[in-house]
Amino acid sequence: MLVLLETPAGYGLFKITDSRLLECSVEDVPSFFRDGDSARSSVKLSAFSKFKTTDNALEEATALSESRLGKQLKKLLNKKVIGAKVVEPLAVCDKLLAVEIQKKLKIDVVYNPSTVEIARGLKSQFFELVAGITESDCKSMALSLSHSLARFKLKFSPDKVDVMVVQAIGLLDDLDREANNFGMRLKEWYGWHFPELAHIVPDMALYSRAVRHIGIRGSTSFDDLESFLPKDVVDEIRKACEISMGSELLSDDLEAIVELAERLEEMLGYRSTLEEYLRVRMRALAPNLTYMVGEVIGARLLSHSGSLINLAKQPASTVQILGAEKALFRALKTNAPTPKYGIIYHAGFVGQAQPKNKGRISRILAAKLALCVRVDALKDSQEPTVAIENKRYLEQKLLELSSKPDITSIGGLKRGERPGQLQKPKWNVSKRFKGPNTE
Repeated sequence: MLVLLETPAGYGLFKITDSRLLECSVEDVPSFFRDGDSARSSVKLSAFSKFKTTDNALEEATALSESRLGKQLKKLLNKKVIGAKVVEPLAVCDKLLAVEIQKKLKIDVVYNPSTVEIARGLKSQFFELVAGITESDCKSMALSLSHSLARFKLKFSPDKVDVMVVQAIGLLDDLDREANNFGMRLKEWYGWHFPELAHIVPDMALYSRAVRHIGIRGSTSFDDLESFLPKDVVDEIRKACEISMGSELLSDDLEAIVELAERLEEMLGYRSTLEEYLRVRMRALAPNLTYMVGEVIGARLLSHSGSLINLAKQPASTVQILGAEKALFRALKTNAPTPKYGIIYHAGFVGQAQPKNKGRISRILAAKLALCVRVDALKDSQEPTVAIENKRYLEQKLLELSSKPDITSIGGLKRGERPGQLQKPKWNVSKRFKGPNTE
């Protein structure tokens, strides 16, 4: 019997010379591989096919991980088994690989628990049975192959690659909701003391900083406010403090309000950091998609689909209405017009279009996004390629639609009517209403 052994250095074919190894039980197999002498007396090397490069090893290891027959393994079996007219069965350690070999090469293949134990014994005494390969060389080959295989699996595993973006955009949405709640609570709370400040400083981040610096109105210097607010705004705040209609504030209440303002500032600062992380991650993961619609909308599309490869499998019509599933099913149920856009409604191209052209622009944008996503998913590129031309085409199309006149409203004519053409009356008045002197 021949035994196929897969190693980081290559494929090995070993012939079992001791018949007792085939007849013994699974528990007794390790006794034949106690040391190098016992292993050499039980098996001998029939052939060894060494991997030439790391890329070659990666290709063969990928095929084995998917229980497929690699090119080098197929060549080895054709030469050493089929070409040599070996009638002995071949033992392998993978059940699915055994079926593949038997189906394609018509070789008698054996798979059972004993073959797995024999392969384990061969690996333990591998350097005693194969000459020319040292343990240090095999370890370096295994390390290089494991890194390449892990990089390959991470590249084509959407669950591992896209989970970063999916979690980041989800956390960004949560932070937006919490920051809005904190901001409204802060304005309502501090508004009892200084209600005019919310109208002077509408920005949430600047408002929280202003609350921390002002504290109790009229009891602090306004010079610190000029470090992050314009001078005219500071003057307006100073005047509002003098005529404010707010109630008095205790020191304990002020401490609680200032603490809330600090929490809000920390949250907004972390949101900025997370947004920058999402920008860098999306540019590396989907550069063409990010170039077209930005990192936030691109991440929302990716999160809604589950992964980049799933989004690449979607047609343009599905990309167009992603995020509007409830409206779509409600429209189908009530026989109403279906929605024209979903998440891409917030894209810049759709926002710049006129209301009558939003549906058309969203359809064109979805078609271009579908192409960009497929390039990002299936091509290894860190820079936008097809998105540059697609964005230029969309800008030109948007300009054409914006400058195109509405022919349905020229001179009150309907579509298809010429300016000099008389409109036909809806009914013949002379036939429907006959007076006494019509005959």
